[in-house]
Amino acid sequence: MPTKKYRPVTPGTRFKVGLDYSEVTTNVPEKSLVTSLKRTGGRNSSGKMTVRNIGGGHKKQYRIIDFWRDKDGIPATVKTIEYDPNRTAFIALVAYADGEKSYILAPKGLKVGDKVISGNGVAPENGNAMFLSEVPLGATLHAVELQPGGGATMARSAGTYVTMMGREGKYAVLKMPSGEVRRVLLTCKATIGVVSNQDHSLTVYGKAGARRWAGRRPRVRGVAMNPVDHPMGGGEGRASGGHPRSRKGLPAKGYKTRDKKKASNKLIISRRKNSK
Repeated sequence: MPTKKYRPVTPGTRFKVGLDYSEVTTNVPEKSLVTSLKRTGGRNSSGKMTVRNIGGGHKKQYRIIDFWRDKDGIPATVKTIEYDPNRTAFIALVAYADGEKSYILAPKGLKVGDKVISGNGVAPENGNAMFLSEVPLGATLHAVELQPGGGATMARSAGTYVTMMGREGKYAVLKMPSGEVRRVLLTCKATIGVVSNQDHSLTVYGKAGARRWAGRRPRVRGVAMNPVDHPMGGGEGRASGGHPRSRKGLPAKGYKTRDKKKASNKLIISRRKNSK
């Protein structure tokens, strides 16, 4: 989707870059697939702030997305392409032949009136969900399951995709958006195509208030704090703060936090490109 640069009629629009939403066909969600969403403000059940820099924001409703695609063999027709405030990708409202409706992640190029289907023996076409055992080599995928029947967990954000590299026994070899190459069971499902709204990363908020609309509060740099508040705080003048680390003292910028004994390590063939 093309981006839209705003005229500098106000300071907030001087550097603002947004989307033109030409793919979106309606702004009214399906009422039966919408539920309320309660804001926490970063606080737990005791009222204590456990996550900083969260609060405020525009009121949102959650769209119930079908990440399982388990209505096998029943064709569905795309009714609308919609904006979802809870994710970077667009979503598509599909109506199945038996009358049921559901939301799915909209792949790039999906249009109103297109047909999608899931299950065994379906064609590897845009928007169709199929098992990795039937996906052709070199195909681009999204909404990939990590556990059979567990629902899509990988490649769900705007513009992302997974590449089918090959098969090894009961595993499929997939190249992740991060560059990591790993094995996933052939009995897992995935959807053909690239996730929509690939230009989302090109948008620019333009002003601090737009971040507040999204529910983000101001964030204070660690070097600007006192030593009692942050390991990088304090010092005379504009001190650099020493080695970069988190507020809890964990080193940043290259420190590995993944468990060396994690069971799924054996399924990873090569780590992502930026790992050291």
